[in-house]
Amino acid sequence: MSKLLTADDILPLVTCLTPQERLRLLRLIGVPQEVDDGDAYRVLPPTQEEFSSDKEPLAWDSEGWEDVA
Repeated sequence: MSKLLTADDILPLVTCLTPQERLRLLRLIGVPQEVDDGDAYRVLPPTQEEFSSDKEPLAWDSEGWEDVA
């Protein structure tokens, strides 16, 4: 697996860009891209608490509606 770059690795490269190249980079960064949750979980796997609950899964949905007419 290749080494992930940090902001400290990238910043010197960005400072060397021409104004036109910086504008292009900003446009590329701003384009919405498909999000792959798999990549995020490979970098930082979910914790045991992330998907656990002490309550019934839908119990929180029903709380607080008693007084709604």
